[in-house]
Amino acid sequence: MDTRRALLRAVTLCSVALAGCGFAPRRATELRFQRIQLMGFNPRSAMVRELQRALNASSTTRVVSPPDVPQVVLEVLADDISKGVVASTSAGQVTELQLRARFSFTLRNAAGQALIGPTEISLKRDMSYTESAALGKEQEEATLWRSMQADIAQQVMRRLTAVQSISG
Repeated sequence: MDTRRALLRAVTLCSVALAGCGFAPRRATELRFQRIQLMGFNPRSAMVRELQRALNASSTTRVVSPPDVPQVVLEVLADDISKGVVASTSAGQVTELQLRARFSFTLRNAAGQALIGPTEISLKRDMSYTESAALGKEQEEATLWRSMQADIAQQVMRRLTAVQSISG
């Protein structure tokens, strides 16, 4: 019985401490527009899927496609990923790779006025590499790509949140 009471007291103290520090669970992003269209993406782009997921999680906005009329259009200018060798041994064996993702976009309203001018987001991640663990490194690489895409999508969402008015 005393253990239960002590546990309840500890949980209560933690709850009070978290509430007092301003902690709050992350809420869905609220944007100033209800309908957005995504243009210029490669249909197989993982970035378009990640952005759609982030936008659809918003409590105020949904992704539309013709014939629905969007209030704003997010147009991709570049959606590039690349991988390069950063370090290798004297025998030419790769020991470190760098993953690079570059995403640039613009946001305009239905009248074509720019709400967000051309904006570029670039990310780089280094990863060690060893031929003896190639399969594991492939999985690590895939995880890093997904993480980078999610990070870019969140950065785009923060920029979309900063849009104050869609009238230009």
